[in-house]
Amino acid sequence: MKVNALLDVNIVAHESSDEVAILLELEAPAIAVDAERPPAALQVVLDRSGSMNGAPLDGAKEALIALVRRLRPSDNVGLVTFDDSAQVVLPAGPLTDPDAAIAAIDAVESGGMTDLSAGYLRGIREIRRVARAGGTMLVISDGHVNEGIRKVDEFGAVAAKAYSDGIVTSTLGYGVGYDETLLSALSKSGSGNHVFAADPDQAGAAITQEVDGLLSKAVQAISLTVRLDPSVEVLKLYNDVPAQQVGDTTIMIELGDLYAEEQRKILLKLGVPALSGLGLATIATLEVAYVELPGLVEQVVTLPISVNVVPGDEAAGRVPNPTVHSEVLFQEAQDVKRRASEAFERGDFDEGQALLGDAATRLSESMGAAPDDDGIVAGIRADLAEVERMNELSIVCGIEAGSEVSKLSRDSHHRMNRQRGRGPRAPQR
Repeated sequence: MKVNALLDVNIVAHESSDEVAILLELEAPAIAVDAERPPAALQVVLDRSGSMNGAPLDGAKEALIALVRRLRPSDNVGLVTFDDSAQVVLPAGPLTDPDAAIAAIDAVESGGMTDLSAGYLRGIREIRRVARAGGTMLVISDGHVNEGIRKVDEFGAVAAKAYSDGIVTSTLGYGVGYDETLLSALSKSGSGNHVFAADPDQAGAAITQEVDGLLSKAVQAISLTVRLDPSVEVLKLYNDVPAQQVGDTTIMIELGDLYAEEQRKILLKLGVPALSGLGLATIATLEVAYVELPGLVEQVVTLPISVNVVPGDEAAGRVPNPTVHSEVLFQEAQDVKRRASEAFERGDFDEGQALLGDAATRLSESMGAAPDDDGIVAGIRADLAEVERMNELSIVCGIEAGSEVSKLSRDSHHRMNRQRGRGPRAPQR
C-alpha cells in the first residue's frame, strides 16, 4: 500500500508555539488479475417492518438476489430480517445452493414495528460463526427505531465491539423516513460506509456498490497510531472516524478496509510548543498497520514527522503547502455539512440553509487554494455543485424538503469526509 504524509508547514519559528496540519494519504494496491480472491463474508440485516411494504422491500429483495448471483459457492452470506423481532432467513455460511438462497430472499414479506437492535445483534452472531478473517455487515432500514435499543451511543458501542472482532458495519438509509443520526453512527463506529437511497433504484445501486467493494477488498483492518512527542498534542482529527487515547502521548485511529486502488486521506492538526533548539525536531511518529489481501500478510509502515526550527524572521515568509491547506478548508466544509444535516433533522430549516451556504463558501475557498491539479480541483468542484443542488432543493421545495436535504447532506459528508472515492449524488426531486 502506498503511504505518504504531507505537512502544511514544515518550518516553525524558534521559541514560538505553532500549529501544524498533517495530511496522510493512503492508496490500496491493485489486485493481480490472476490472484485468487479469498472467500467473502457478507451478512445483510434487512428491515422488513410495515413501512417497507411494496416497492421498498421488493427493490431491496431484487438487489439482494442480484448480489447472490454474483457470489461464489465459497463465499459466506447470510440474511437476517427484522420488524419487532429478528428472523434468520438465510443462515450465514457458504453459498452452496444459490437457488435456495434466492427462494428464501424472495419469500420475505413485510411485518410490524422496527426493532433494529434485534436484527443487528442477531446478524452479528451469524457472521461471527463464519467470518474467520473478517466480514461485512450491511444494515438496510427505512425507518426510526421504535422497539429495542434506541440510544445512539449503545448502538455505537455494539458496532465498535464488532469491528474489534474484524466485522465492518455499513448502513443504507432507504427513503426519507429513517434515522440518519443512528445509521451514520453505526457506520462510523463500525468503520464502514453510510449511504442514502431515495428510491429502489438507488438502493439497488448502493447495494451493488457495497458488494463491489467487498469483492475487490485489497487491505483490511487499517489502524493509524499517532505517537506524539510528550510536549505535542492533537488539536483536531478532521475525519469522522473512531479514535481513542492510548496512554498519555498515543492516539489510535481505526480506518476500516480499502478496496483495490482506493484512496483515503486522513487529516490531523497538531499543537507544537515553543521549541528551544534550532534544526530538525521530530514532533510525532505515524504508524500505519494493516492486513494485505489475499495473503493475509500483516504490514506496518512507520513515518517520522519532523519540522525544521528556524529563527522567527526566516519562518515569517513561509507558504503553506497548497495540497494540505486546500484539504483543511475542504474538511472544514464537510464538518459544516454534518452540522447542516443535524439542523435540518431537528427542524431548524433556516440554520440548515445558512450552514449549507457556509459549506459552499469554504469549498470555494478550498478550490481557490488547491494546487494546479485537475483531479483535486475537479473533486472539490463536484462537491461544491452537490452542496449548491442541495441548497437549491431546500429553497425550491421549502420546509417539506428538510428531511431529504438532511439525509443528502449526511450522505455527502460521510463520503467526502472519509474519501471513499464515491461520486456526488444529486437531489432526486
